Amino acid sequence: MSIGKIRWQAIVAKYAYPETWRSLWQVFNSVIPFFVLWYLAYRSLEIGYWLTLLITIPAAGFMVRMFIIFHDCCHGSFFRTPLANDRMGLLLGVAVFTPYFEWKHSHAIHHATAGDLDRRGIGDVYTMTVEEYIAAPWYKKVGYRIMRSPLILFTIGATIVFAITHRFWTANSGKRERNSVIWTNIALLGFIGWTIYHIGWQAYLLVELPILLIACGAGVWLFYVQHNFDPTYWERHKDWQFFNAGMDGSSFYKLPKVLQWFTGNIGFHHIHHLSPKIPNYKLEKCHNENPLFQIEPLTFGASLKSLFFRLWDEKRKQLVGWSVLKQYRRKTQTV
Repeated sequence: MSIGKIRWQAIVAKYAYPETWRSLWQVFNSVIPFFVLWYLAYRSLEIGYWLTLLITIPAAGFMVRMFIIFHDCCHGSFFRTPLANDRMGLLLGVAVFTPYFEWKHSHAIHHATAGDLDRRGIGDVYTMTVEEYIAAPWYKKVGYRIMRSPLILFTIGATIVFAITHRFWTANSGKRERNSVIWTNIALLGFIGWTIYHIGWQAYLLVELPILLIACGAGVWLFYVQHNFDPTYWERHKDWQFFNAGMDGSSFYKLPKVLQWFTGNIGFHHIHHLSPKIPNYKLEKCHNENPLFQIEPLTFGASLKSLFFRLWDEKRKQLVGWSVLKQYRRKTQTV
């Protein structure tokens, strides 16, 4: 996308400030309903597990909404001061099973490298190129196929990331990031232990597991479809441009209003990547008031095609499925 002489930085800057009352209201209408629904789900075990499962669906929606607030805090866009963002982020990090400073660090890298083929692998859903996959050893191919399978990626795989992978820091983590992992784990151990002491481990798992499965699956799907859609943007570092990565490599995921509310407007992801300092509740306004950002929306139906994307084809400059490998094999045999 060409921007000509339009100064998009000046446009997004008008929306890149939080309003404390709106942020606090979002905390209240997200955190309180989540814990109320969690308690109701627990009490419903006495009636029937079918009712418990029904209640865990909206509870998972509020967990996703809490993660959006956590996400804004990581960007320093939810409150006016870094201290307020950090404190809220640390608290919500326990609720969403994610160490605040560790995730903040990796997510910042994601924003700086999204769409850059030479800087993949941190804070993103890893995508191999066709050539990389063909050249990979068999065991790496098997692991990649398992990881990219929708039946794994959006179910148990997503839950493993939040419940297990987030319990460890990465090799490039600093002291603050490592400490956030340790203290989040301690807080989780204490909170889960306290809950199990009062209601028993069976009741805890019967309520918490379906919430985690639904919320983590939905969260990973949102993150995935925000960059894995057709057409999207990937370039080698020498040709990579920040604006194009935001506008062409991040989707405008148009969801029904109720899902847009639960997902904190994160569907306006192209604007978010241009300016992560815009709080989630101002993304839609920024979109509606500026024709520059009104790109072709990705509908829910169209987004389902993303389930079949597996690799990036550098020659075609598009995401492709496994079937493209047969074409490459035939060309190789012909040559």
